[in-house]
Amino acid sequence: MNQGVDAIVIAPVVEDGWDDVLQEAKDAGIPVILEDRTVSASEDLYDTWVGLDFHAEGVQAGEWAATEFGDAETNMVVLEGTTGSAPANERAAGFDEAIAGTGITAIDSQTGDFTRDGGKSVMEGYIANYGLDGIDLVYAHNDDMGLGAIEAIESAGGVPGEDIKIVTIDAVKDGMQALVDGKINFIVECNPLLGEKAAELVKSVLAGETVDKAYYVEDQSFTQEQAAEVIDSRAY
Repeated sequence: MNQGVDAIVIAPVVEDGWDDVLQEAKDAGIPVILEDRTVSASEDLYDTWVGLDFHAEGVQAGEWAATEFGDAETNMVVLEGTTGSAPANERAAGFDEAIAGTGITAIDSQTGDFTRDGGKSVMEGYIANYGLDGIDLVYAHNDDMGLGAIEAIESAGGVPGEDIKIVTIDAVKDGMQALVDGKINFIVECNPLLGEKAAELVKSVLAGETVDKAYYVEDQSFTQEQAAEVIDSRAY
């Protein structure tokens, strides 16, 4: 904290373990703005947060699954994000809420650590354990793991998007292309364009203006047809 900075913007990877550094910043009178992910530390240790509603993202994904499968007995496997991260925790909780009372059962759930290789490796294990016929739905906490799952399904001789439906969160270009191609069935956006809002908040805090404790950036969701309409015009 002796670097002479006016403000600090932190994008935390995991929720826990931030209390000491945030307290140090507070003691030094340096305002802290959190970006993207949340922390478990007391709210009075930072000035404001800007990011996405990960819980709402999970709910949107789960609502699609609930509509798609309804009361039909459905075996789902989950590709979790990084263990202990806010997106993984909240996307799981939101999805579970939305599918309550449906015929969807999570038969397995493991972390693929938000990576394509991780998603592929975990999905290969799922296919080895349950077979292509034993899995109806993949819920991936991000596009990259979903793309890894596609590779695993294709390597096993399956048709992703048909034999096994896939719902993911992110809406990055590769994920959207897979959606357009019918290999992913539904994507909920995780809007990464937070920098401009974070910069605005830094200026407001340094100017002594009152700011809210949280600012949510809006997320959209996409079907195959909707993705085809917007894929060429997206910034990410």
